[in-house]
Amino acid sequence: MISRFIFWPSIAGAAFLVAGFLNFQRELRAAKGLDKLIALGSVFVAAPLATFGAEHLVAGRSLAELVPAWIPARLFWAYLVGIALVAAAVSLTSKKYVRLSVPLLAAMFFVFVFTIHIPNVIAHAKDRLLWTVALRDLTFAAGSLALAGSQITNTRPRLSTVLIHTGRVLVAIPLIVFGIEYFLHLEIAPGVPLLKVTPSWVPLPFAWAYLTAFVLVICGAAILLNKYARSAAAVVGLLMTLVTLFLYAPILAVAPAQSQVEALNYVADTLLFGGVILFLAQALYREPAKLKASS
Repeated sequence: MISRFIFWPSIAGAAFLVAGFLNFQRELRAAKGLDKLIALGSVFVAAPLATFGAEHLVAGRSLAELVPAWIPARLFWAYLVGIALVAAAVSLTSKKYVRLSVPLLAAMFFVFVFTIHIPNVIAHAKDRLLWTVALRDLTFAAGSLALAGSQITNTRPRLSTVLIHTGRVLVAIPLIVFGIEYFLHLEIAPGVPLLKVTPSWVPLPFAWAYLTAFVLVICGAAILLNKYARSAAAVVGLLMTLVTLFLYAPILAVAPAQSQVEALNYVADTLLFGGVILFLAQALYREPAKLKASS
């Protein structure tokens, strides 16, 4: 019997993924090449947000333990985050109130970084995993920040430029760091360099680690220097999409019951990472030409 901790998050993520593909058909038909992938950035963010939101709602008591102890009503905040994640997924999928939901999403991830991850890093500065998780969530925040900036291009162009370029820099730095991590830890599964080791059934595992490292470092540098930044972001988004589809989805399909929640989290986490970088690609695409020329 499938546990509710895997059933409802899986159903929520799959439902939003299908709904997103259906609702973005016009954008897909109008786009060409990598622009088709960039157009799906909102879908690739919404589905993982729905997955994690449902996870917060069915496993709130466990996730409340992650809320800093000095914050009162920890269970309340765990449930509130779940509702907020689902609400953001609804907004992105329906293309309604995006100008409100995306900056709020960025703010929420920044809160996670400053209230949870930075204190953890300070307390355990030698723990590679804590640094990686902090930089991952910083990327979630930064990609959302860039897209938020693109939503106000016509009304507040200067603030739009600041938000987009701040997001660009804050995305680029984690990409470069993650690429270096892969060079140092070739055994780690491609995607975000957490703890999972590449499964034995994957052919040429070190080759995929090197490929991931090169892509992240080169594309991260291109984004940081603002040279072919939009194309570089799209390439990283493509890499994360392929890793989700051909590595983490099969891992989830064969995972034993006790590992299914972790496997689902890797699927959603990697797709979300790729999606927020596609947010950056969308933001750079919408940036006014005169502001690009002056940057």
